[in-house]
Amino acid sequence: MVYLGLSCFLLHVFVVFGTEITFELPDNDKQCFYEELEKDVKFDIDFQVIAGGNYDVDSFVTDPQNNVLYNEQKKQYDSFSHTTAMKGVYKVCFSNEFSTFTDKTVYLDFRHGDEEPIIQTMTGPVALTQMESSCVSIHEILKVVADSQTWYRLREAHDRTKAEHLLERVTYWSIGETVLLFVIGIGQVMMLRSFFSEKKGSVAATT
Repeated sequence: MVYLGLSCFLLHVFVVFGTEITFELPDNDKQCFYEELEKDVKFDIDFQVIAGGNYDVDSFVTDPQNNVLYNEQKKQYDSFSHTTAMKGVYKVCFSNEFSTFTDKTVYLDFRHGDEEPIIQTMTGPVALTQMESSCVSIHEILKVVADSQTWYRLREAHDRTKAEHLLERVTYWSIGETVLLFVIGIGQVMMLRSFFSEKKGSVAATT
């Protein structure tokens, strides 16, 4: 088993480059990210707003000639794939300019390049050995596990933010109700005292 794991590790070759970041996007602000790519390179973009306001941002992607490849408004999450038609710097931007007072937290996953076969004989007519087939199966399962972990992390962060926001609202509402209860109680006591003081004054006047 140890030998199989070591063999899979040695055969695990990638040419896929990726970046995962989580950043704060202030209100009335825009942030852009730049990546220089060669021609005929496929890139994939996944993003999700995990905190702030209505969980939405504007986003767009442009090529080196400033042609718009992708443009969406007020999206909570989305994915975009494209194969470059020219070499140059590609730009990915996120805008929160439509929001006047709410900051956003955005998760971005940017990947580019193709994944080569982990075993070079996979592209030829030669059949894979049992060990090579096991390595390929483990590799595919690990990719699914990595994607699932990313999805669960985003969901957990999104749900935690919503729960904290709900807790804050409930706390303020409880404080307001408590203050209102004390004000009403004190007002009722003072009103009752005023009734008795007026009654005592009228009795003293009649005697």
